[in-house]
Amino acid sequence: MAVDLLLGLQWGDEGKGKIVDVLTSNYNIIARFQGGPNAGHTLVFNGMKHVLHTIPSGIFHDDAVNLVGNGVVIDPVIFKRELDKLEEQNVDYRSKLIISRKAHLILPTHRLLDAASEAAKGKAKIGSTLKGIGPTYMDKTGRNGIRVGDIELKGWKKRYRNLANKHEAMISFHNVDIQYDLDELENEFFEALEVLKSLTFIDSEEYIFQAIKSGKSILAEGAQGSLLDIDFGTYPFVTSSNTTAAGACTGLGIAPNKIGDVFGIFKAYTTRVGSGPFPTELFDEDGETMARVGQEFGATTGRPRRCGWLDLVALKYACQVNGVTQLMMMKADVLSGFDKIKVCTSYQYKGEAIWHFPFNIDPENVTPNYIEMPGWSEDLTEMDDISQLPKTLNDYIDFLEKELDTPIKIVSVGPDRKQTIFR
Repeated sequence: MAVDLLLGLQWGDEGKGKIVDVLTSNYNIIARFQGGPNAGHTLVFNGMKHVLHTIPSGIFHDDAVNLVGNGVVIDPVIFKRELDKLEEQNVDYRSKLIISRKAHLILPTHRLLDAASEAAKGKAKIGSTLKGIGPTYMDKTGRNGIRVGDIELKGWKKRYRNLANKHEAMISFHNVDIQYDLDELENEFFEALEVLKSLTFIDSEEYIFQAIKSGKSILAEGAQGSLLDIDFGTYPFVTSSNTTAAGACTGLGIAPNKIGDVFGIFKAYTTRVGSGPFPTELFDEDGETMARVGQEFGATTGRPRRCGWLDLVALKYACQVNGVTQLMMMKADVLSGFDKIKVCTSYQYKGEAIWHFPFNIDPENVTPNYIEMPGWSEDLTEMDDISQLPKTLNDYIDFLEKELDTPIKIVSVGPDRKQTIFR
C-alpha cells in the first residue's frame, strides 16, 4: 500500500482538519509528520467545535490509529491539555494514539527563548506563534535537542538542565524584558511529561514500514500550509519545518516511492495570519466581509486572518512543488453574496507580467493581475450534491480545474463534516 498525503496549499488555515476527519474512515492510520502546537486543526460535528494542535485529526474515529511522527515537535503541557479535553468528551485516546520516540520535545525555555527572540526583532518580527517551535527545531538541527525516547533513558534530566541553562544565557543575550518563573513552568512541564509517558512510544519508521508491508492504509496529515515551508515558503516569514510533500518522507521515515495520492487543500479565497507578503490581500469591504463571514481567526493564536482573492500563481506553485493529484476547495459558502469574484492569474513583477512564483513577492516587487468572474448569491450550506450548486460557482470550479490541471474532488460548503460535496 502507498501512503497518501493531505497538505495545505496556501498559508495555512485551509481546513485540513475537517478533510482529514471526513477521509479518516478510509484509512487505518492517520499520521502527523511535521510542526507542533503552532498548528490548529478545527473540526465541527454533532454541533460541537473541536480544535487539535498536535494530535492527528483522526482521533475522534473509533478505528483509526493516530501517530505523532518524528518530524513533529511536542510541548507536553499543551499535549496534556488536548488529552484532558478528549477525556471530557469520553474519547478513548490511549488505545489509538502512539508517539514516535524520535519526536523532539519543546521545553519551557524554548518558549521563553522564542518570545525573547521575537521581542528583540521589534518591527522586523516574523509573526511567530511564540510556542517555542523555532528554537526547538534549531536545537534539533544543532544536535542539542531532547527527544521523546530520551525520557525513557537514565540521566536525561542532566541533559535537560544543561540545555535549559544554555537557553537562559541566550535569553539574557537578547537583552529584552521577559518576565518568567522557571520553577513554576518546570513543575507544569514535568507533571505533563508524566502524562505523556503513560502513552505508547514507538519506533515510528519501523511501525510505518510494517504497516505498509501488511497492507494498512495510511494518510499523512500536514500541519501548516505549503507557503510556510522553510525552503519553499515566503522566507523568512515561514515556519521551521518542511510543510510540503517532501516533509512527509523525512517526518515519518517514508521512502519517496511509497507516496500515493497527494490531496491538496485550498480555500476559495486566500488568508494569511501574522507577518509576511500577501499580494492579493484586501483592505476594503470585500476583505472585511470574507473575514466576518468566514470567521477568520487563527485556531491556535486567535489572531485575525488577513483576507484576499484567490492567488492562482501561488496555488499553481504549491501544486507543482507537492505533486498534487487531487484538490479540495474549502469555504465556497463564504463567497456567497459577492457580485463579482476576482482571481489573480499572474503577477506584474518588476514591470513585466510573469506566471510563476518568483523569489520575492514583497509589494515593491509584485502586484497582482486579476480576471473577474460572476459571483453567486445562493446559500450553499444546505446543499449536498454538485448538481445543486449555482452555475456561476460550477463555472468558477471548472476554471480553476483547467488552470491548475488537477481535478477538484471535494467542495466544502460549511464547517461541519456533513457539509461536504464530492465531485
